[in-house]
Amino acid sequence: MANYGSAALAMKNEAPALSGEVFGALINLSGRRRFTSQRLVLYAVLAGQGQENAAATAREALALFRGAHHALVNGSDTVPGIFCPELEEVYFGRTGGDRQIQDFMGLAERTLEAAESAPGSPRAAAQLAQLVEMTTPVLALLNQITAIYEEQSKKHALLMKKQLRGVITEIETIAKQAKMVSFNARIVAARAGFAGREFAVVAGVLSNITGEIDDMVKAALTAANA
Repeated sequence: MANYGSAALAMKNEAPALSGEVFGALINLSGRRRFTSQRLVLYAVLAGQGQENAAATAREALALFRGAHHALVNGSDTVPGIFCPELEEVYFGRTGGDRQIQDFMGLAERTLEAAESAPGSPRAAAQLAQLVEMTTPVLALLNQITAIYEEQSKKHALLMKKQLRGVITEIETIAKQAKMVSFNARIVAARAGFAGREFAVVAGVLSNITGEIDDMVKAALTAANA
C-alpha cells in the first residue's frame, strides 16, 4: 500500500490523484476527530467531578483525537496529509486551525493531569472551565474542516464523471469507425464470392464486437449520469 505521508508545509504544486475510497477515509477520519473532541470534553468534566475511570476514558479519546489529527495533517499509510490549498489555508493560513487544535490538545492534557493529581482543586476547576469554553470554537473549526473534505470529495466525483464521459465519447467514435470498417468488409466479401468467405467471418466478428461495445457504452453512460 502506498505511503502518502508528507510534511504539511511541503505540499506539491499539484494535488495527488485520490480515489473515492481515500476521500471516504478522510471524511470518516475528520468525523472521528470531531466526535472524539466532544467525548474528550464530556469525560474530562466527569473526571473533574471525581467519577471513576472517567479520566482514563478521556485519555483514550484524546489519543484517538491526536492520532486522527496527525494523520489528516501529515498523512499515513492510507490517507494523504494536506493535499489542497483549501486545507493548507484552514490549517496554516489566517484561520490557524492547526494551532487552535494543538492548543486544544495541550489544554486537554493539562486538564486531565490536574483532575488526576488534584481533583476538585481550584486549579483543576480553572483548567476544566477553559477547556469547556474552548469546545465550541474548536467544534466549529472541525466542522469547517470536515466540510472542506466533503466538498473536495464532491469535486473529485464530478471530475471522475467528466473524465468517464470523455472516455465514453472516444469509445463511441472508435465503435462508429469499426462499424464502418465492418460494413465495408461485408461489401468486399460479398463481391469476392467464395474467396471472400473468411473475410466475411472476420467482418461478422467485428460487427459482434461493436455491438458489445455499444452495450458497454450504454452501461457506462448510465453510471456516469447516476
